[in-house]
Amino acid sequence: MKITRVSVFQVDLPLAKPYWLSGGRLRFDQLDSTLVAVDCDTGHRGWGEGCPWGHTYLPAHGAGIRAAAELLVPALLGQDPRELDRLNRLMDLVLPGHLYAKSALDVACWDLFGQATGQPLSALLGGCESEAGAPIASSISTGQPPEMLAEIQRYRDRGYFAHSAKVGGDAALDVARIRYLEENRAPGETIVYDVNRAWSRQEAVAVMTAVADLGVTVEQPCETLDDCAAVARRTSTSISLDERLETTGDLCRFISEGIGEVVNIKINRVGGLTKARRLRDLAEASGLRLLVMESGGSVIADTGAAHLAATVPEHLMIGSWLSHDMLSKDLAPGRGARNVAGRMPAPKSPGLGVAPDLAQLGDPVAVYQ
Repeated sequence: MKITRVSVFQVDLPLAKPYWLSGGRLRFDQLDSTLVAVDCDTGHRGWGEGCPWGHTYLPAHGAGIRAAAELLVPALLGQDPRELDRLNRLMDLVLPGHLYAKSALDVACWDLFGQATGQPLSALLGGCESEAGAPIASSISTGQPPEMLAEIQRYRDRGYFAHSAKVGGDAALDVARIRYLEENRAPGETIVYDVNRAWSRQEAVAVMTAVADLGVTVEQPCETLDDCAAVARRTSTSISLDERLETTGDLCRFISEGIGEVVNIKINRVGGLTKARRLRDLAEASGLRLLVMESGGSVIADTGAAHLAATVPEHLMIGSWLSHDMLSKDLAPGRGARNVAGRMPAPKSPGLGVAPDLAQLGDPVAVYQ
């Protein structure tokens, strides 16, 4: 089984409504997504998607994925897509760093591996812990407390029981947001308060001390891992690591220094399912709780995350996310990982279990063979 051709597609994914995060300093209206189709001499085709959340959220952008493909794909042509660790070493040799640019290719090769063996990705990644799938965590845009609660209620009406509420930017208002949402949290419901690096160390300590009695979890309170470590030494509020979790080295430090108790593994940010699986194993072995999701994208990207999320033991899994739930365009209507009573079951068919409608993609922007 050898890779014979890789086709690269670009597609704009409009959000259903504007989205604000990091204390309201970042606004997003549309995502720039890159899909790759990897063809083999056996006739199989694997799909992967790389979609950073805009270009101001992290050091990643859609055009960067397509530019990196010019360097990465020639190294993959003629290789066996089932040799995932080896392919990742090849990509890292050709282009050190730039993890987000490698994710779509890695996922497409996993799709081929699953098709070749007749197994869904969840089986290849370790096996489903829950046939119902991981809980879906909504993503609640920054706003006034009643507005945020109203948005949570709209997700509750659709079966969601886990939420990621965006805070940051105004310490006093953030205390009010957290207290208001906690006062109105439904029984059995989970809310993680996601700062997206918006607080200074001083603000983080002030807010997290003010809400310490509530037992909440705050995600990525400050810009760097050093900042989060400093804040952790001065507060008792639980910390979740998100944007600054990219490598196993980051996670080893988070664990060894006791910085927090939760990690958010985003497939695109860490370089694909191969590297995300390693982070999952290390987090589980250390007793951390997890969120597993994509950085953005259509149902193609979300389905890859759903497969990995399904392999996390339920007592450690907080939730995943359906980015495509926030879009006004659906690249594979009715297929892939979807909301079923607040959970996202992974497909049982071989491989990824979903492919996009080619008519919606148009012509590829590049073909390598």
